[in-house]
Amino acid sequence: MASSGEDTSNEGDAPPAAATMAVGAHLLGFSDEILLHILSHVPSTDLVLNVRRTCRKLAVLCLDKSLTHTVLLQKDYEASEDKVKQVVKEIGREIQQLNMAGCYWLSGATIEHVARCRGLVKVNLSGCHLTSVRLSKMLSALQHLRSLAIDVSPGFDAGQLSGECKATLSRVRELKQTLYTPSYGVVPCCTSLEKLLLYFEILDRTREGAVLSGQLMVGQSNVPHYQNLRVFYARLAPGYINQEVVRLYLAVLSDRTPENLHAFLISVPGSFAESGATKNLLDSMARNVALDALQLPKSWLNGSSLLQHMKFNNPFYFSFSRCALSGGHLIQRVINGGRDLRSLASLNLSGCVHCLSPDSLLRKAEDDIDSGILETLVASCHNLQHLNLSAAHHHSADGPGRHLCQLLARLRRLRSLSLPVCSVAEAAPRADRAPAQPAPHAVPRGFGKKVRIGVPSYSGPLPGQAAPQPSSVFWALLKNVPFLERLELIGSSFSSAMPRNEPAIRNSLPPCSRAQSVGDSEVAAVGQLAFLRHLTLAQLPGILTGSGLVSIGLQCQQLQSLSLANLGLMGKVVYTSALSDMLKHCKRLKDLSFQAERPALNVVIFPLLHEGLTNVIRDVPMVHLDEITLFKSRVAEEPPNLWW
Repeated sequence: MASSGEDTSNEGDAPPAAATMAVGAHLLGFSDEILLHILSHVPSTDLVLNVRRTCRKLAVLCLDKSLTHTVLLQKDYEASEDKVKQVVKEIGREIQQLNMAGCYWLSGATIEHVARCRGLVKVNLSGCHLTSVRLSKMLSALQHLRSLAIDVSPGFDAGQLSGECKATLSRVRELKQTLYTPSYGVVPCCTSLEKLLLYFEILDRTREGAVLSGQLMVGQSNVPHYQNLRVFYARLAPGYINQEVVRLYLAVLSDRTPENLHAFLISVPGSFAESGATKNLLDSMARNVALDALQLPKSWLNGSSLLQHMKFNNPFYFSFSRCALSGGHLIQRVINGGRDLRSLASLNLSGCVHCLSPDSLLRKAEDDIDSGILETLVASCHNLQHLNLSAAHHHSADGPGRHLCQLLARLRRLRSLSLPVCSVAEAAPRADRAPAQPAPHAVPRGFGKKVRIGVPSYSGPLPGQAAPQPSSVFWALLKNVPFLERLELIGSSFSSAMPRNEPAIRNSLPPCSRAQSVGDSEVAAVGQLAFLRHLTLAQLPGILTGSGLVSIGLQCQQLQSLSLANLGLMGKVVYTSALSDMLKHCKRLKDLSFQAERPALNVVIFPLLHEGLTNVIRDVPMVHLDEITLFKSRVAEEPPNLWW
């Protein structure tokens, strides 16, 4: 950095190289705290291998414990095998948390270098290629390990784990295990488990066509140690084999329920019949434990009085996805008549079509919700951060303060929200209501005039001109939850062409009639959310021009994930120009998904690519351009901070 006595009178005549050095000098003039914050956003491989070699000051800062304590390589597609080996060699002793989830391109020999990070406390190797022998060799050197995430693939043999490896596993307290073959994996070796997360991804048949069975686990060690368990989470992919294997894991729990268990969550697509062991487990839980988080298969809850007998301490997560839960049961059994549930942070009522109605037997889809039930819910759970009300018709009755959006506006702490499109529509047209103002950047509608790709048919706002503020209940809702990071507007009749971990529905239903009134103006209201990171818009037949998309692109500068499906009338795509302009402003976009019928893909995406949109999305790592893209609600899908 130049001293105060240096002559800077000719700074304007400095050559480009000198000007660059001057800019660098200004950067290094920041305090160490600011520089450390800036460096925390640099990928670990660049930090250690490139930035550290620029100057002495950065060489010291790049090795600060706040930067080397945690190394994230997840989705770092530029982290080659040589770079990973070099990073481990240079700062391996300082690393305490390492996330390599999804690094499928790294060989097992490279993953084995993790053994050099002898101070590791937490490591995530999900999606990495590891044999039983390599896993044993690596874990044998990690004596301080307390949290582990691995995959159990065909060919895994627990008998190949060494004594030193089993000693390390005996000290592990958190285990995330993804199963691709019927196996207990390393669970029997983890005698101190407090948190167990199981993901069942087993196919019913092998590649050769042989039918798999849970009987393959006979002869393996089947004594998982659950006595210290506090959190049990199981997520099943479709298939009978996954249900068969999870029953073997639950059988041990049914014999002796851990006294300290406070979170019990099982996510199953479709139906999952109860067995004698599971009934004994639920009865034991109702007698002996007080839960803080609960999620059960809908077949275990529907028609059952289980919720009446369950005891809850300070619940922070409830999921009743697709359960036949009426509003009366929600108030009486879950909220207990309106008690204070200020501890509840996440609530998933996706697919609960009767949850806001007092009588589930008499309600029809087009009937209005009972605003009193929703008001009780909001008053009792006023600290909610994640709420999912999707996959249901929630129509509001006309009247002051009775609209769903007006009641949800009281939840000022919301960070993620999923709503059906029809729920944000105005209650009913009134003669005294002023017509809705046009959305910002509205596109004039002509009589069948085609829109040219890359040539906007509308003009943006003039400098200093304020965008109109639509006076809708949805606009007011978003204004009152300014810190929302994830928003989903999904048609109540929408179903993905290829659902993931959800029951497949092949018969597509028409959109709700009330959803027709939700259009560009409501989409433009999303532009108020300055902190929005993830946005899903699916089955909005009222989209005419897509002008609201441009508002989102201009104002939601933190947007990282965008999913669009079936906007406008089926097969009628007239928002191509607006979508193109929106994407030009999404500088932080990492994941772009688009689902539509094949004609719509031909009309929208492929011409955009041909006309130069490639320059816009070339830095987006994940771009899905197909009619079978997987769309599903992700709000309150799992408890917050479940892993990593």
